Amino acid sequence: MARANAAYYATHDPFQDFTTSPEIAQMFGELLGLWAAVVWRQLGAPDPVLLVEAGPGRGTLMRDALRAAARAMPDFRAASRVHFIETSPLLRAAQSALVPDATWHDALATVPPGAAIVLANEFLDALPIRQFERHNGAWTERFVAAGTFVRRPAVLAAPDAPEGTIVERGEAACAWLSALSHRLSRDGGAALILDYGPASSAEGDSLQALRQGRPADPLASPGEADITAHVDFQALAEAAHAAGAKPWGPIEQGRFLNALGLPARTRQLAAANPRREAALLDAAERLAAPSRMGDLFKALAITQPAAPTPPGFEP
Repeated sequence: MARANAAYYATHDPFQDFTTSPEIAQMFGELLGLWAAVVWRQLGAPDPVLLVEAGPGRGTLMRDALRAAARAMPDFRAASRVHFIETSPLLRAAQSALVPDATWHDALATVPPGAAIVLANEFLDALPIRQFERHNGAWTERFVAAGTFVRRPAVLAAPDAPEGTIVERGEAACAWLSALSHRLSRDGGAALILDYGPASSAEGDSLQALRQGRPADPLASPGEADITAHVDFQALAEAAHAAGAKPWGPIEQGRFLNALGLPARTRQLAAANPRREAALLDAAERLAAPSRMGDLFKALAITQPAAPTPPGFEP
C-alpha cells in the first residue's frame, strides 16, 4: 500500500479521482484558518508560529485558511510561517501556485522546532495498514503476493472471533501521530486531524481504491489508483495520550464545522453571491449532513495536557 500510493501520488493528479472537503467549498478552509487563529491566541500568540499542513493537496485549504485569518486576525497571519509536508512533485507545483511562501518537507521530522499548529485533512487514510484475518481458528496476517492476498500465521493481541473476521491496524498512522504528539508536548502547539472512519475501533475490511473517479480493486494496477482505509480514531487518541499529549474528540465533522459557524458563513457567502446560493447550500450540506460527510468524517484535536478546550470541541 505504501509503495503503490507513493507511485500514484508522484505521477497522478489525485483530484481527477476524488474530491476533498477544501475543494468542495471555501468555507471549509476558512473555518480551519479561524480555528488555527483562535488556537494561536490560546497558546499565548507565539511569534513566529509554524502553520503546518500534512498532505496539503493542491494548497486550497491553506490558501483559504490564510485569507480568512488575514482578514479576521492579521497578527496571526503575520506571525505564521507556512510549512507543507508533501512528497509529490506534481502536488508541490500546484501548492506553490496558491501558497508561494510555503516551505516543503518530505516528512514531519524535518519541520523545524518551535510552536506549531498542524492541520491534516484526509492525510492519515492514505498511510499503509496491516490486516489480520481469522482463519481455521487462528489469526493470520494478509500480505500481497503476485497481485493477490496470501495468509501467514500471526500473533495478534485480539480476542477470538468468528471465522473470516478481519481487523486492521493503522500502525503507520499511530506512529506519525505519536511523533507529532511528542513534538507538541515538547515545543508547544496543537493539531487538528480530519479524516474518515469510526470513532471507536471496529472490525471489518475498509481497504478501498479509486481510479478515474470510480471504485477499483485495490490490488489491480498498483500505482494507478488512490488506495485508502478507514482511520482508527480510538487508536490515534490512545497514541496521543501515550505520547504525553491530550486528545480532544473524536467528534463528527458535521458537529465540528457547525460549531465553528458553517451555517452562518454559508449564509453570508450566499447573500453576497445570490447566483451561487444553491451551490453553496449544497456544499455545506455535503460537508456537514449526517447522511453525507458529516458523520463518517471525524475531527480529532491534539494539545498539551494543560491547554484549554480547542474551538469546536466544547461539550
